[in-house]
Amino acid sequence: MSAAEIITLGCRLNIAESAAMAEAAADQSDLIIVNSCAVTAEAVRQTRQAIRKARRRRPDARILVTGCAAQTEPAMFAAMPEVDRVLGNQEKLLGMEKFATVGARMQVADILADVPKEETAPHRASAFSDRTRGFVVVQNGCDHRCTFCIIPYGRGNSRSVPAGAVIEQVRRLVDGGIGEVVLTGVDVTSYGADLPGRPTLGLLVERILRHVPGLPRLRLSSLDGVEIDERLFDLLIGEPRVMPHVHLSLQAGDDRVLKRMKRRHSRAQAIAVVERLHARRPDIAIGADIIAGFPTEDEAMFANSLALVSECRVVHGHIFPYSPRPGTPAARMPQVDPVLVRERAARLRDACSVHRNKWLTDHMDIIVEVLVERSGERGHARDFAPVRLRAPAEPGKIVTARVVGLEKDGLIAQEVAHV
Repeated sequence: MSAAEIITLGCRLNIAESAAMAEAAADQSDLIIVNSCAVTAEAVRQTRQAIRKARRRRPDARILVTGCAAQTEPAMFAAMPEVDRVLGNQEKLLGMEKFATVGARMQVADILADVPKEETAPHRASAFSDRTRGFVVVQNGCDHRCTFCIIPYGRGNSRSVPAGAVIEQVRRLVDGGIGEVVLTGVDVTSYGADLPGRPTLGLLVERILRHVPGLPRLRLSSLDGVEIDERLFDLLIGEPRVMPHVHLSLQAGDDRVLKRMKRRHSRAQAIAVVERLHARRPDIAIGADIIAGFPTEDEAMFANSLALVSECRVVHGHIFPYSPRPGTPAARMPQVDPVLVRERAARLRDACSVHRNKWLTDHMDIIVEVLVERSGERGHARDFAPVRLRAPAEPGKIVTARVVGLEKDGLIAQEVAHV
C-alpha cells in the first residue's frame, strides 16, 4: 500500500517533520496530510487554498491538517468542509500512526502548557535531505515573545535535541553521501539552555565536527546575533568546514522599532557583530531577515532599516512585508498603510539587490567550490552564491570551478577539478 500524500508549507522544520510523518503514515494511501504554516497571514491563506485544491483533486481522500496554523487557529480549519481531522504540533510529533486514524476530529493541546518534557521534546533529531544537502533539526520552539511573532504559540517553548541524537543523524546523512548538512530549528542559537549542563550551539557544532570527520560542509540556519557565543564565533571565522555564510535575524534597523518588536539587540549591536565577522573572515556572506512596515514605523525609522542593508552588507536578504497576526501585541499597535508596507518592502529588496549584484560581480575570475545539486548543472558555493556550471557534474559532489560569467542572480563557472 502506498504512503500518505504530504503537502508542506513553510519552513525547513516543517519539511523535516513532514518527512517523519510520511514515514509514520507509510501505509495510508487514502490520507492527505497538510502541514501548515502560520508565520504570515499569507501563509495561512495559502494553507486554506492548498486544502481546497487537495479536496477537488482527491474527493475521496481523508484530509488531515496539522502544523503551526492548525495549532494557532484550529477551529477555523475544523470548520472547513474539506477537512476531516485537525491535529496540533504536539500531536503530530507524538505519533502520526496513532492520530491519523483514531480520536476526536480536532486534537490540539495547549503547546505552552507545563507538560512533562518527555511528551514534547524530540528525542531523535528529525532530518531530511534533497539528496545533495541534508537538514537536521536540532531545536524546536522559542522562549522569546517578539511582538510580531505567532510562532511560539504554534511551536511552544524551546526544546533542544541532545547532541548524541544530532550527531547520529549527521553521521547517517554523511554515510548516505550528503555533501553538506544544515542545522536548523526555530531559534537555533538558544540551543542547549534546557539540556543538562546547558551546552551551547558552539559546543554542539564542535562535537559534530569532531565526531563526524567525514562531513565536508556544515551550514547554520538563521542565527540571533546577540546569542552567538564565543565558541561559535571562533568556529564561524576559523573552521574551514563551517561555511562562510551567516544568516542573521535582524528584523529592523531602528532602535525604537526593535524595542517595540521586543528584540534583544540594538542597531549598533547588529552592526558590530557583522563588522567583527568581516574583520576575521572577509569572505563571509551576510544574510538577514528584515520586516518592512512594522506598526508605528515612520519614514525616518524605515530609513534606518534601509541603511542597515548597506551597513551590514546584506547579500542574502529575506524581506517580509509586515502582516498582523491575531493574538500578537503588534496586531494591536497603530498599523502602517498596507500600500506603504509593500512599497517599503520593494525598496528594501532593491537595496539588497544592489549589494548582492556587486557581491556576485566580485566573484568574477575567482575559484569557488560548488556543491552540485540534483540537476548536475547547478549548485551553491561555500558562501551560498548560486552557481550554474557550464558542463554537468555528478550531483552531490563538491567541484572546484572558476567563475567565468554572471547571470541573473547567480554565477556561471567552469569546472577545473574535483575536490
